Amino acid sequence: MIRSLVALLAVLLSAGCTADPVTAQPTLDGKPPIVIAHRGASGERPEHTLAGYKLAIDLGADYIEPDLVLTKDGILVARHENEISETTDVAAHPEFAGRKATKTIDGQTVTGWFTEDFTLAELKTLRARERLPKLRSTEYDGQYEIPTFEEILTLLAEVNKGRPKPVGVYPETKHPSYFVSIGLPHEGPLLRVLDRFGYRGRAAPVFIQSFEVGNLMDLRAKSELPLIQLMDAEGGPADRPGASYAAMTSPTGLKMVAGYADGIGPNKAMVIPRGALGRLGKPTDLVRDAHAAGLKVHPWTFRRENYFLPLGDKGGVNPAAHGDLAGEITAYLKTGIDGLFSDNPREAVATVRKESGQ
Repeated sequence: MIRSLVALLAVLLSAGCTADPVTAQPTLDGKPPIVIAHRGASGERPEHTLAGYKLAIDLGADYIEPDLVLTKDGILVARHENEISETTDVAAHPEFAGRKATKTIDGQTVTGWFTEDFTLAELKTLRARERLPKLRSTEYDGQYEIPTFEEILTLLAEVNKGRPKPVGVYPETKHPSYFVSIGLPHEGPLLRVLDRFGYRGRAAPVFIQSFEVGNLMDLRAKSELPLIQLMDAEGGPADRPGASYAAMTSPTGLKMVAGYADGIGPNKAMVIPRGALGRLGKPTDLVRDAHAAGLKVHPWTFRRENYFLPLGDKGGVNPAAHGDLAGEITAYLKTGIDGLFSDNPREAVATVRKESGQ
């Protein structure tokens, strides 16, 4: 039975099941799309480490993306979640065994260790590890600290010296309403450190993103920095019970989003859904409708492992092996997206440059 399934998949792969050709559409401002290094060069180094961000910059990323959570003493640090057992060695530290807890985050029960229960000094004793060890190398586990947002901006300030076009930063506020509920709001610390490093006004090389709405509205009231409303293919903002991302992507919904944000960051399936057996289908109207509302579109997340790729771009049946990421990205570039998030800036930058004639 298993051999039959593998044989069937091999036939489908060889058939090159790709999306139907589409006429390439322009970006909102007519400029080449940007490449946002998702959590750094996270396909090659543990995510949210200074080494991962530096590699992404060296590979030509236009922006680096830190997900931001807070420590017990109110410091912004870069982690995918405030629960850190998947991305650090915290479980191997007996001195922190008593910190393990069960909490409700955005309506979900989560058990583990949480950044808000540690001071920055305590978090600095931990080391980062690969979040996807079944798909990616773990050779860099244990080598890197958890960086603060200030350290990330310091890195950018150093690498941007003398650059005609600076590499930007694209921070995400993680679970902002939850952090407000425990007395650790993002907005103040985030805006203060950005201002200190010179990020001011609409033209600053920064986008602040969130899956929530209230957080972005609060930021818009306090700042002119560009904002991005993140959206998933299912569900809705944690701070807007009853609201759905699907409704927010309607023409009316997008006009409302344009009242407080400069763009959207949709799950890539909202731009080109996958059909039978995971092949790319026909593009939706989302990019066109968002552009009509004056919103940029930066879908997430593009990864080179077969596990994540659509059927026509898989390079075989091994989920950890690398397929044709350039092929997938090219299909999305034709829809007119203004940028994209990728774990693999090496491939993403080369593809965007090729397709844009740079």
